[in-house]
Amino acid sequence: MNISNLHPDDLPTTKASLLTELMYRQLEEAINRRFYEACTPIMRVLLSSCHWYFQINTSPLMLIIICYEVESYCHITNAIPQFVNKLKLFSNNSKIHLFSPDKGIP
Repeated sequence: MNISNLHPDDLPTTKASLLTELMYRQLEEAINRRFYEACTPIMRVLLSSCHWYFQINTSPLMLIIICYEVESYCHITNAIPQFVNKLKLFSNNSKIHLFSPDKGIP
């Protein structure tokens, strides 16, 4: 069904959409904080050398890590099993997308 064919009364309100977006942001922030707290000190150092965030509006839960330096990328690559174990605390079905320095920002 094409959403543009719906009567305006049948469409979600702008207020509801903004509230949903706000709730998604709050959930992402909470997951980021809890995930970081669950990580070991070494994993935290590795994360601090990259840009990372979660995408929760996709299925499955997705951890995005963007590395700007080759050295950081290599260390993160070696630690992927530890990151996977921590992700299992939050979701049985999750993915990690790791971007190397030569790939740039997604």
